[in-house]
Amino acid sequence: MSMVQEFKEFAMKGSLIDMAVGIIIGAAVGKMVSTLVENILMPIIGVFMGGINFQDLSVTVGDAAIGYGAFIQAMIDFLIIAFVIFMILKAIAKMKENYEAEKAEEVEPDPADVVLLTEIRDLLKK
Repeated sequence: MSMVQEFKEFAMKGSLIDMAVGIIIGAAVGKMVSTLVENILMPIIGVFMGGINFQDLSVTVGDAAIGYGAFIQAMIDFLIIAFVIFMILKAIAKMKENYEAEKAEEVEPDPADVVLLTEIRDLLKK
């Protein structure tokens, strides 16, 4: 098999495509949450904390400014994104569980004539 053919099979595998879709959706969710935190949540939190702008929070050490406010904001981003991903995975697991239960219910017992024919076949084999 040629290298091009092997690469084509690798690239077209369902799991690779699923992973790419997941990464793209994850990046979009991350951007939405970052915007939510930066433009809505942090200003509200800042108002309740006496008008603090978290982007401006920093400590100066010598000539360097350590911006710990941006770090606090990034931590809030992370916590919200982690929670959203947790909820999505929980919902997917629940849907999968329901699907498996539905699938198990769909298995119907053999009709009586099929059972009878199976017994006759087994007797004839003996």
